[in-house]
Amino acid sequence: MSATLLLPAMLLDAALGEPKWLWDRYPHPAVLMGRAIGWADRRFNRGGHKRLRGAATMAALGLAAMTLGWLIHIVPDFGLLEIIAAAILLAQKSLVQHVRAVADELRLSLPGGRRAVSMIVGRDTANLDEPAVARAAIESAAENLSDGVIAPAFWFLIGGLPALMLYKITNTADSMIGHRTPRHEEFGWAAARFDDLLNLIPARLTALLIALTHGWADPRPILRDAPLHRSPNAGWPEAAMAVILDTALSGPRAYHGEMRPYPWVWPEGNRTPTPDTVDAACAALWRAWAGMFALAAVIAVF
Repeated sequence: MSATLLLPAMLLDAALGEPKWLWDRYPHPAVLMGRAIGWADRRFNRGGHKRLRGAATMAALGLAAMTLGWLIHIVPDFGLLEIIAAAILLAQKSLVQHVRAVADELRLSLPGGRRAVSMIVGRDTANLDEPAVARAAIESAAENLSDGVIAPAFWFLIGGLPALMLYKITNTADSMIGHRTPRHEEFGWAAARFDDLLNLIPARLTALLIALTHGWADPRPILRDAPLHRSPNAGWPEAAMAVILDTALSGPRAYHGEMRPYPWVWPEGNRTPTPDTVDAACAALWRAWAGMFALAAVIAVF
């Protein structure tokens, strides 16, 4: 039944995205999750045994999210609320819009491109040249396709709305407290590790969908380059996106004024991507989305 509900949810998200008129009036569920995580961080990230405190906090948040998903699931409405909730928690159209905005702004001016890409990446953007802006947008597209679309859809297929809610609260927690900083190294350990676990299969599925929907059947460059990424999962969709666009991704970049010597992914690819390359990445997002939709349709039939 989950596959049958996922299909209209994916279509609803693809058609409407995140309507500004709605979320300007009411807090988005992801915002509410962020508030809950922020409160837990302020309340429990203190004293000793921070790793244990963080694990207990993550367990409580996950249980609460799953319970809410289950309560929505048992409403006798033929799955309508589940479809709406799943559509809200998917992010295909909004992802494409944010990535395409980088290409549009970059065509007008480099400062505009920098401002647009700063909305979707965490690296320093003030000194990026045009290829670096385009590359950052493409990398964000690949990684967020996995985190924001394929992984939520995958977990909805596996366990319905409770599993999707568990994934979203974990992914949100990882983005907020899963960093290796003095404050969150211990308290956010459980969130970061659980997020890695939940993304283990979806990240590789995302790479497969990107490759197959573009006719790329040689896994060797993806298998070679994906492990080079600092993340155990983000390298897979990024490596797949790099080879189908024939564009070198990752490479050195700055965070908080400090250069990080990250290796190149698909180093033999073009190192001067343009706004047109970003547009091609947006088209790749829709192809991969269509691949996931087709997979869900097959599961729904059988």
